[in-house]
Amino acid sequence: MKTMIKAEHVSIGYKIGDFKDIGLKEWTMRHLKRNYHVENFMAVNDVSFEIKEGDMLGIIGANGAGKSTLLKAVIGVMEPREGHIERNGNVSALLELASGFDGDLTVKENAYLRGAMLGYTKEFMDATYGDIIAFAELEDFQDRPFKQLSTGMQSRLAFSIASLVQPEILILDEVLSVGDGAFQEKSAAKMRQIIAGGAATILVSHSLDQIRELCSKVLWLDKGRQVAFGDDVQGICDRYEEFLAEKM
Repeated sequence: MKTMIKAEHVSIGYKIGDFKDIGLKEWTMRHLKRNYHVENFMAVNDVSFEIKEGDMLGIIGANGAGKSTLLKAVIGVMEPREGHIERNGNVSALLELASGFDGDLTVKENAYLRGAMLGYTKEFMDATYGDIIAFAELEDFQDRPFKQLSTGMQSRLAFSIASLVQPEILILDEVLSVGDGAFQEKSAAKMRQIIAGGAATILVSHSLDQIRELCSKVLWLDKGRQVAFGDDVQGICDRYEEFLAEKM
């Protein structure tokens, strides 16, 4: 099967220190006097994985493990300091579902606005708007100002719009936890449909039940380092649960 994403020894670092809290003039003076402090923080350190068509990779790890930073590199927003990421297909990412909306516009106006931001034509939105609202379960809220919706409702609308297309590579960061239990199951079913269409998917989730149910491979990160990667989803999740229990 075709390899869709291959990451080889990827490392991503940040510079942290005095320059974040002082102005350019002050930093220049300290730099000339060699009186400043800068550290390199490795958010991702030597991570490798590969996923093929139809694979769903779950990425697990505590907060600060480097999951979101790694996703940004996979998408192409960030460049690794070391290593290489190969992408073979168009990428669709659902990272911050409720961002990019205008609270004063109506739900319907925001649906068209978000669709335009994702590159959908007006003709496409006209044809699919009814399906979007029905999937998001917002038929009774179309003319309400967007800011009157709960966070869960806002995320449901964003998920409904973004999941319309059939991407080749789909990136999901904690987006299957939006809405109530019934909507979460509907979202998961939609993801299975996209995967069945041949998409390679990466899911970041704190829900090990979701990872166990949906994923064919797992990548476990801890403080930026790769602890485990492979197709033994149950085994790796069990080890991660034991790891969390020991830390409590």
